[in-house]
Amino acid sequence: MLSSYRQIFASPGTLAFSSTGFVSRLPISMTGIGIVVMLSQLRDSYGLGGLVSATLAISAAILGPQVSRLVDLHGQRRIVLPAMAITIAAATGLLLCARLEAPDWTLFVFAAGMGVMPSTGAMVRARWAHVYRESPGRLHTAYSFEAVVDEVCFIVGPILSINLATAVFPEAGLLLGGIFLAVGVLLFAGQRSTEPPVLPAARHEGGSVILNRGLQTLMVTFVATGAIFGSVEVVTVAFADAQGHKSVSSYILALWALGSCLAGVVFGTLKLTGSMAVRFLGGVLFMAVSMVPLLLVAHGVHGIGGLIAVGAALLVAGVAISPTLITAMALVERLVPAAQLTEGMTWTTTGLALGVAAGSSAGGWVVDASGAAAGYWVPLAAGLLGVVAALAGLGRLRAGLAADTPAAAADHGVEQPVDAER
Repeated sequence: MLSSYRQIFASPGTLAFSSTGFVSRLPISMTGIGIVVMLSQLRDSYGLGGLVSATLAISAAILGPQVSRLVDLHGQRRIVLPAMAITIAAATGLLLCARLEAPDWTLFVFAAGMGVMPSTGAMVRARWAHVYRESPGRLHTAYSFEAVVDEVCFIVGPILSINLATAVFPEAGLLLGGIFLAVGVLLFAGQRSTEPPVLPAARHEGGSVILNRGLQTLMVTFVATGAIFGSVEVVTVAFADAQGHKSVSSYILALWALGSCLAGVVFGTLKLTGSMAVRFLGGVLFMAVSMVPLLLVAHGVHGIGGLIAVGAALLVAGVAISPTLITAMALVERLVPAAQLTEGMTWTTTGLALGVAAGSSAGGWVVDASGAAAGYWVPLAAGLLGVVAALAGLGRLRAGLAADTPAAAADHGVEQPVDAER
């Protein structure tokens, strides 16, 4: 199993850009939950924290694809550094306003400013695609590895953010996220030898890749998936708080990410055949069904036993995450032109960001109105909406893959794998 992962790092510079990309991605898992925990302590409101976190997510959904489009047009280094600087300035403003008891509206302004945070995860994957475009098997393993890295971020990040905010001072988690962003981006931008060249087609493309109907399906489905992520985070923190063990929520959420991490490690070693579109639908369906046990144990078990039961349910639920995300990134690589790959991948994370915004807000409202256990109805409803979206768009995904003919594949620079869509 490990030999598959060792092979992808045989190319010079791959370990450097992947590891620095990991550091620069940690803030993604720290900022949203860091804002919620910070404001739940400073302003005594999960609802406000969820709304401010949602504002950040909506801003990222609007601005993120535009930043990534600039990356495709002008190169990673020229765009990622100023985007990072603007994000750090906005985060500093948010921290100061929270500490100095500024009016609530100022929190939303600075949270919106943080939406230009660069999508280094998409940039890392674009580098892998540049290195292994002619080796689909290694590219699948590389995408799987990055999905595992994402999940490690979501194991480490929330633990750091929540524990620091509850044990040191409320702003500590968000502050550390800003430090990781600055250091990680500076180190990542310094890896010049593996930076993908700007392809001429990127400067002459007629419009945004969001016009691609298959990509639209992925984005809409990921709005629902993001709502699962956002609501589970907020509701789990509130549920642990209601049981008198708020700091334990970081470890419970880590179990969710751990389940996804383990699934991603195994998934990356598999030699897959069959329909990629159907595989994506299956992952979304599993993700929705896995929310049912979570809802049942939250209503049926309380105290420390309830926390253990919720953690176990999330560990199992996490198994669906990485395979679904890995398949989605492989679909993007097949559906969009190589010259616009960074933008295409960022649109999927845009869908996640919009969903996180809706999910965190809805989760916070339900918790404030009906209690923490009732909040777990939100991710279940989001999961069902995701299944509907994926099922409705299955034809679009199949059509997009069928259109990826050998001639189109030559434009991508990849060999054609056997695929049941054809």
